[in-house]
Amino acid sequence: MRLEGKIAVITGTAGGIGRATALRFAEEGAAIVGADVTEVANNETASLVQQAGGTMISVTVDVTNSDSVAAMITTAEQHFGRVDILFNNAGVMLAGDDDAITTSDEIIDRTLSINVKGVIYCCRHGIPALRRAGGGSIINTASFVASLGAATPQIAYTASKGAVLSLTRELAVIHAREGIRVNALSPGPLQTEMLMSFLDTEEKRQRRLVHVPMGRFGQASEMANAALFLASDESSYMTGANLQVDGGLTAAYVTPEG
Repeated sequence: MRLEGKIAVITGTAGGIGRATALRFAEEGAAIVGADVTEVANNETASLVQQAGGTMISVTVDVTNSDSVAAMITTAEQHFGRVDILFNNAGVMLAGDDDAITTSDEIIDRTLSINVKGVIYCCRHGIPALRRAGGGSIINTASFVASLGAATPQIAYTASKGAVLSLTRELAVIHAREGIRVNALSPGPLQTEMLMSFLDTEEKRQRRLVHVPMGRFGQASEMANAALFLASDESSYMTGANLQVDGGLTAAYVTPEG
């Protein structure tokens, strides 16, 4: 098993990438601390992991609150003794996120608070735990829109994921000599509830898909497999990298010079 004996803290496990990754990591031998603000759905994920023979405890967390994140890490260490993997996956894409002219302050603030401050808070409290464990792997969920503009306006989300990618690079450089690797996972458009609620018409969905060389939406399970690689020792010489799992989208639109 690729994560035998590892302890993984994953945020956003109530559904989507987080749920798929909790199941995949557990399948590979990790014990999971699954954290989400949505308690009922998160408990469902824990039940699915346990039914599959894995180990997961469910923790309710608000990643916009530093004390709540600190309690999540404390719970992980108290329950399992340490933290080896931190997957900062919690994020939102809110209805009404449009262009810079029409997007409200409330949507901008909430998006940046969850998607950016949430990653910072998880690293603020998670990195000391990884140090205590002797090192480990941090994975931050960015997006293909961190590297190029979106076909449909979503200014707050795009800005937030660009920030996540920059944070990943800086954290990787700062902590490389501590045995702590920090990498970003940049999904392309996925067939998850979050994106499908945003692309709520066939016209919007096709407008997005026309840019994807593979011609389809990705699956959460495909992102979980990519996260598994970044969490495992198979990526032991990778830090500060951006793993783009996007059906070829960025390859089609980003020049070698960036």
